[in-house]
Amino acid sequence: MKVFLLVDDSPVIRKVANRILTDMGFVVVEAGDCFEALEKCNIDMPDAILLDWDTPNMTGLEFLEQFKRMPGSDLTRIIYCTSEIMVSDMTKAKRAGAHAFMMKPFNRKILQTKLMEAGIENDKDNIAAA
Repeated sequence: MKVFLLVDDSPVIRKVANRILTDMGFVVVEAGDCFEALEKCNIDMPDAILLDWDTPNMTGLEFLEQFKRMPGSDLTRIIYCTSEIMVSDMTKAKRAGAHAFMMKPFNRKILQTKLMEAGIENDKDNIAAA
């Protein structure tokens, strides 16, 4: 099964995303901030990451810059998640390795669309049918 890392300081966002992704067949791992996420990636590189743009102590952009130096990170697909449209930050995140962007709040349909946009498939090989 594919591993999906949720990086967000909001327990509510993590809970919603976890339920959706688990129902879609992913193994979900959670991190409340980017430092914790980097530690988890050092232990086991995930297949995909839903990354909050701003967590305590480190931004999503700073995470991406450090993450992309890790062995195996080039295979991980990243959805950059934000509650505000910040074109300059989104451009920087894209250059740093984000594959798709998603606004909060989101629902299952929005997340499914962003997974397809980022090229993330679950083990069922068909996210839309999940």
